[in-house]
Amino acid sequence: MSPRAVLIGPPGSGKSTIGQLLADRLGVAFRDTDTDVELTAGKPVSDIFIEDGEEIFRELEADAVRRALAEHDGVLSLGGGAILAEATCELLAEHPVVYLEVGLSNAVQRVGLASARPLLVLNPRSRLKKLMDARRPIYEKLARIVVVTDEREPGQIVDEIVRGLEP
Repeated sequence: MSPRAVLIGPPGSGKSTIGQLLADRLGVAFRDTDTDVELTAGKPVSDIFIEDGEEIFRELEADAVRRALAEHDGVLSLGGGAILAEATCELLAEHPVVYLEVGLSNAVQRVGLASARPLLVLNPRSRLKKLMDARRPIYEKLARIVVVTDEREPGQIVDEIVRGLEP
């Protein structure tokens, strides 16, 4: 069993929105590993960061990704930092990975500066830029398909992904 598509990208790239639309288009289920982590921990991601720390969250996240890649045959969305785990990167090499690329301005608009995202608490625009710059090479290395999401309608993005997934 393998996901039809695995979506990666920074916060604000549209992984959840595009993932659900893509799953609907392909007639498969959508799964988000952040939701899996929250179900396992019994609390929101932001609370895990605050109460347990980022290291615990990353362990839960890596386990959620491993399980989802083995169990899910629909569209899978990974948290923006899931690609920081080397074991996750190795697992992703076997799957159709789609990198949703977004520019800083669009990401800031989508995430908002009053974000509840734990890694963006202090100076969210600057922190988001640093995250995006640091992670971009990893996203690009893992991706079989790269789709720019800036200034595009979700349907256009889904159309491009579907074309890219065709054999």
